[in-house]
Amino acid sequence: MAIEIRETFQVRAPVDAVWRFVMDPKTIVTCMPGAQLDEIVDERTFLGSVKVKVGAITAGYKGKVLFTQIDEQQHSIQMSAEGREAGGGMAKGTISSRMRALPDGSTEVIAEASVDLTGKIMQVGRGMIQGVAGQLFQQFVGSVKQRLETAEANAAAAGGAPAAAAPAPPAEAVPIKVLPLLFKTLWAAIVRLVRRLFGGTA
Repeated sequence: MAIEIRETFQVRAPVDAVWRFVMDPKTIVTCMPGAQLDEIVDERTFLGSVKVKVGAITAGYKGKVLFTQIDEQQHSIQMSAEGREAGGGMAKGTISSRMRALPDGSTEVIAEASVDLTGKIMQVGRGMIQGVAGQLFQQFVGSVKQRLETAEANAAAAGGAPAAAAPAPPAEAVPIKVLPLLFKTLWAAIVRLVRRLFGGTA
């Protein structure tokens, strides 16, 4: 089952600071819900794990992320990821992002991902998984923005010293609690349906 995500968001931080943040696996993994960095094989290859919990079901994927293209001048990257579940499921996909500096000094990020999932987690259905994937990505974006924008604000308060995102201590990955996200996704779908039925008055 293929899941597609495409999001554009802005970060109130210079493009070089955003680039350094995204390119550091030890930093970026702290923003990913349920994710843990297990090993840095080399500058382009990383091993990690992700845990997802849906009600009584917990699925854990262990796998590899590989940077397939890095263009520092254009601030664009592409990567592939593949993870296997102990029960036989699999997650495999590609992720790309590109960044550009905005006139006000902030950064626009365009991210695209295509992920093919199999295994017990798919029992919740395609529509719910697509919605949950979007919610999880929003959590990731919120964490990235908070880390970078706090560092930028602290740098400005200190008189313009180079901004650096505050390091987070390593911790064991906590399973993603999908059930609340499912309710949120279902409620959003109901609201959209009501708006269509009543001409946008809901």
